[in-house]
Parts: sequence; C-alpha cells; structure tokens
Amino acid sequence: MKTFDFTVVASGVDPRADDFEDRFFAAGCDDATISFQKGAIVLEFTRAATSFAGAVRSALLNVLQAGAKPVHVEPDYLVSLSDIAERAGLSKAAVSLYAKGARGKDFPAPVARVTTESPLWDWVEVADWMHRHEKLPLAALVEAKVVRAANFAVQSAADADKQTITQEKLRKEIVRRKELTDADAPG
Repeated sequence: MKTFDFTVVASGVDPRADDFEDRFFAAGCDDATISFQKGAIVLEFTRAATSFAGAVRSALLNVLQAGAKPVHVEPDYLVSLSDIAERAGLSKAAVSLYAKGARGKDFPAPVARVTTESPLWDWVEVADWMHRHEKLPLAALVEAKVVRAANFAVQSAADADKQTITQEKLRKEIVRRKELTDADAPG
C-alpha cells in the first residue's frame, strides 16, 4: 500500500458541536487532520490505499458517513500559471513560455477567466501535455484525473437544493467515473 495526501472540503456539520471531531474519527477519517477554515470543514488526509482513486473514493464516503457533505477535493483541477509551475516543479517563467507557445507546441488553452490577467487552466489537460512532453510523471496525470472526476461526482450527486448528498447517490456517481473505479490504476 502507498500513502496519498489530498484534502476534502466539506460542510453540513457544526464545528462547535461536542462530537465534531469524534464523528469523523468514528466514520473512518482517523487519518485526516480536521480544521474549520473560511466557513468550511477542511479534512487533510494522509490515506493508505492501493491507489489514489481508492484513497479519494473511500475518504469521500467516510466524510459522508460522518454526516458532512463533501463539497470538493483539492488540489483543485483549475490552476494558474503559478500553480502549474509549483505542481510541475518548473519556474513560472518556463511555464509562461509554454503557455505563450514560445517553448513547445499545443500547450492547452485556459478554460476559465480567459479574458482576465489571471486565467485558469484545466490541470488534467496541462498534466497530460506535460506528461507527453516528459515534464511530469504518469502518476501526476492519474492523480489529476482522479481529483477532477471526484469533484464531478460530488457535484453530480448533490440534490437540486445543493445541500444534500446521499451515500447511494455519491456511490452511483463514483461508479459512473472510470477514473474513480480503477482502483488498481497507477498512482
């Protein structure tokens, strides 16, 4: 088994409740550091599993079992040039040259805030490009795909009121996404 680090941001449990931390521990989140930041429950996991997908999948279900609502998994899949540089272990100047097309061809276009001074890229697209250009290992690409799939599963499992997620709905959404069900995928 390997150990994987990631964060689940959640809501729906009062951090002032006497059993706040105990309910997460009892639900299987004993491998997470729990905090309450900027109005959100933040669970920083260091989870042992056979794959990154298995670690994220089980953590999401454990958070739900604790009575909380998973909101999203981090590291986020939307990234700035600075985020790309940090995750890839490159300088921001080098990443900027890739993005401008001055070094390498067909670098992915930004997907959000395109008209601003600080556009955002889809980390999966960037990680795929970097992997194909031997700038990033396969494991980083696999992890990027898992995080994006996990966030899509959480969003899709939310009821129309965006407040309720059932374990059954989240399980169905996880099963629909191959990146989360390939428990033996590299990572």
